[in-house]
Formats: sequence, C-alpha cells, structure tokens
Amino acid sequence: MSLPEGARAVVVTASNRASAGVYPDRSGQALAEGLRELGFAVEGPHVRPDDVEALAAVIREAVASGADVVLTTGGTGLSPTDVTPEATRAVVEREAPGLAEAVRRHGQPEVPTSVLSRGIAGTAGRTLVVNLPGSTGGVRDGLAVLGPLLPHVVSQLRGGDH
Repeated sequence: MSLPEGARAVVVTASNRASAGVYPDRSGQALAEGLRELGFAVEGPHVRPDDVEALAAVIREAVASGADVVLTTGGTGLSPTDVTPEATRAVVEREAPGLAEAVRRHGQPEVPTSVLSRGIAGTAGRTLVVNLPGSTGGVRDGLAVLGPLLPHVVSQLRGGDH
C-alpha cells in the first residue's frame, strides 16, 4: 500500500535547550527528512520548550490544521522536565499503545535504555500522534517501525476500508 495522495505530517521537537538556541535541533530535522522520504509533505519541526501547555497547543494546532500525522521528538524520558507524553495525552482521544510499544521494542536490542521512553501514540480526530525519543537514533528507530504502517494508518483515518 502506498501513502495516500496529499499526506501531510507535522514535526514537533520538545527541548528546552534547542528552543533556547543552545544547540541545533538534529532529531527534529532527521524526523522531517525521514517523513519526506516516506512521501509526506512536512511542516516543521516546530521547536518548543518542555512545557505541557506549549506542547499541547502546537499538537492541537497541527490536528486542527488537518495533518494526517503529528510526530514529536524529545521529552519522553524520566527526567522531571520530560513532559511530552502528558502534553500528548491532553490532546489524543484514543491511545494506540501497540505503536509506542513497537517503537520501544525495536530499539531495545541496540539501546537497552529505550524501554525507559514514556512515549505514547494515539489519535485525535483523523490525526495520528506519536511521541519518539529525542535522539537521531530514536527517530530512525521510530521511523523504521512507523514507516511501513503509515500508509495504512493514514488511509484508515481518512475513512478507508479495512
């Protein structure tokens, strides 16, 4: 199955330091590039600080704009400032835990700490929202899992038949 025509993705990076210009947003750029390679028209990355309201607002805006997919990078760990799952949970209507678990499992053989990621996945309206880790490796692992699934997911969310 190929990606439906006009498929649109939005990339959101959660990082206090990247949003302050301390260092470049490498994971968001890698995520946007990977989505383009899959055939998506990509908006972003939108870089935001690790703040529940700021992140929830940009995810809500992306959903309201009609994006098929919103992928976040960063803010999924155990530190007190990692709040991307909480921001995402404030927006999604139905969780899809199998996607988040598959991303964690995929990275585990090479990076045992991947199981510490608290990222979630779910839908808001007709938009899939998935949290990925804030590293280029985590983004690559996430896209390796999601890439083959996204054509079917986008088709389903647009009302396609099973």
